Amino acid sequence: MTISSALSAGVAGLNANATRLASISDNIANSGTYGYKRASTDFESMVITQAAGAGTYSAGGVRASTTRLIDERGALVSTSNALDLAVSGRGMLPVSATAGLGTDLAGTNLMMTTTGSFRPDANGVLRTQSGLVLLGWPANADGTIPVLPRDTIAGLTPVVINSNQQAGDPTTEMKLGVNLPATQTTAGAAGTTLPLSIEYFGNLGTSETLDVTFTPTVPATGSSNEWKMEIRDSAQGGALVGEYTIVFDDSRGNGGTIASVTTVSGGAYNAADGTLALTVAGGPLTMTIGKVGDPNGLTQLSDSFAPTSITKNGSPVGNLMEVEVDENGYLTASYDTGFTRRLYQIPLVDTPNLNGLIALNNQTYQISPNSGSFFLWDAGDGPTGAVVGYSREGSTTDVAAELTNLIQTQRAYSSNAKVIQTVDEMLQETTNIKR
Repeated sequence: MTISSALSAGVAGLNANATRLASISDNIANSGTYGYKRASTDFESMVITQAAGAGTYSAGGVRASTTRLIDERGALVSTSNALDLAVSGRGMLPVSATAGLGTDLAGTNLMMTTTGSFRPDANGVLRTQSGLVLLGWPANADGTIPVLPRDTIAGLTPVVINSNQQAGDPTTEMKLGVNLPATQTTAGAAGTTLPLSIEYFGNLGTSETLDVTFTPTVPATGSSNEWKMEIRDSAQGGALVGEYTIVFDDSRGNGGTIASVTTVSGGAYNAADGTLALTVAGGPLTMTIGKVGDPNGLTQLSDSFAPTSITKNGSPVGNLMEVEVDENGYLTASYDTGFTRRLYQIPLVDTPNLNGLIALNNQTYQISPNSGSFFLWDAGDGPTGAVVGYSREGSTTDVAAELTNLIQTQRAYSSNAKVIQTVDEMLQETTNIKR
């Protein structure tokens, strides 16, 4: 009887609205939860009577389907913790549960989240209060990120920050800007050797010096515009690491700039970029003295000896001060000596269908057949957005909209209950007819 189908439809309506009420209550309860993605319940009709013009109609009812809208993004909320991370745009941070940690993550299920407040634990592992561990690619000693597979988590490791660590940065590059007195290369000059001492930092953070001397060539007549430069390394007991003959230009257009450099011993001079390839105790060191005609390197002008510009990289041993994550996902440590070092790169995880991911506790998600395979992107590349420090992603719940849906659901639930009550009264009427 169609009256029975009306009863079934009413019961289906109660179940569907109860499902919608559950999703609304979950959304409202998590309106203040960072990274929460709201659930949306949609209704789908079920049709039994399909013949056009049928004399009777049987109600099919309704069916509820709930989807978590993971691709929606909440507003970013600023914080005071550098390791409060969020993703601006598409993509998720790779994380792992504490119980799944080990030396090899290849067999661990990848979890992902759009935001997290990470802090180092007793072992320096960055994790949230709920136990989610941040994963990343460790950098090489020189700060570069090795080439690792993007479709597996085999290269990912837990991000570890040791707050008591110290680090030094050896000097590998140096730029020398010195003016040599032109009067010292003229006939009758004293030919005095001019000394210059330059500090650099060794592989172990030790302070060493390069002792550079400039000796003019004094001709019998006229001006030679020629100097002999010797470079000695204190870390090798004052051993000679480079000797060069430098001739300066005295023309009107390029007067005072380098005209030629001849290598007597030691590292070769590269005329293309104006550098000397020195080998000090800790390894290779590139010293820039200037190209031919370059006014920013060594010069020979006037009658004063003046180091005009001496710059170098490297730093002594320093203590860790802070760590930050930039928009490209690079986690960089800063030390009290001014030295910075890249430690990890945090990739962003993306899948073809974000809404197909399996939702887990603590605003985390896992891959499913409906989501498609994941890929690890550099932040900002491909479809992914940027990693934002000092930020958390807010909940995507709109409380006002949910309260409106709550009222609508309550009325729809009451209406379906009224249908069931009416059908019950009609069935009683039918029973009374038989009596």
